[in-house]
Formats: sequence, structure tokens, C-alpha cells
Amino acid sequence: MDLKQIKEIITLMERAGIKKFSIKQKSGEELHLERHEEHPPHHHGVHPPVAVFHPPAHHTSHPVREEPVAGEDKPGQFITAPLVGTFYTATSPDEPPLVKVGDRVNENTVMCIIEAMKVMNEVKAGKSGTVAEVLVDNAHPVEFGTKLFRIV
Repeated sequence: MDLKQIKEIITLMERAGIKKFSIKQKSGEELHLERHEEHPPHHHGVHPPVAVFHPPAHHTSHPVREEPVAGEDKPGQFITAPLVGTFYTATSPDEPPLVKVGDRVNENTVMCIIEAMKVMNEVKAGKSGTVAEVLVDNAHPVEFGTKLFRIV
């Protein structure tokens, strides 16, 4: 599913007043969209719909960037960015990080948020282990395949 199709779905959701939408493709990719209230209480701004990216079950890694990355020579597995956008460690500026170094995670643990085209995308670990390193600073742009976390 490409970004244009996702935008069209979001537009249709807004027009029809649909609050939640999910789709699972034959390839195993899943997309979950959820619209939040127009005026959530005591938040610094309104968050647009949340898209949750689930990579296909048979696909466990993403392409790796060519340039060296911190932690690249250390043991472990990497969680990489499934899309281009802005990396956030928390769901809102006044919330604590979703995960920090030393936290145990499993494949369904939400690790971070990547904002793309004003859509907040939850990135799940996809693997189990302990967070050894956070490789990207909060609110920095990331590309597809950017290494975000090192898991041991």
C-alpha cells in the first residue's frame, strides 16, 4: 500500500466520520488507522490519525543505510525505520519515552512514533530482547531503513 492510498483512506475516514479502520493485505502487511478526538484534554496539540505499521511476518528486517551508524559494530539486532518521517520517542512532548535503554521488549512493544505527512505511525519491535541503544535523537528526521534501536 503506498502513501497516496493511505491518504485517500484517511480522507474517506474523515468524510464518513469513521474513527477506526484496519486492513490486512495478502502480503501480510497490516494497516490500522484511528482518529482521535478533535479536542483531547490537556494535550499540547491534536494528534492526527495513528497508523500502525506491521511488517509481513516473513519479513523481519529492513534495508540498511550505507553510512556508518553508532552501535553498528556491537552485537545485537536492529530495529529500523519502516518509512521516512520524524522520529519521536514518546506519544506526546509531555509524556515519558515509550522505551529506554535496559527495557525488555517483545515483538508487539511499541518502540517509537514516526510522523509522516501528519500521520503518527507506531513502530513495533518485531523481535524480543533488551534495548541496548537508542540510535536516533528525539524529533530528528529518519529515512527508510535508518537504524533506530539496537536490541540484544
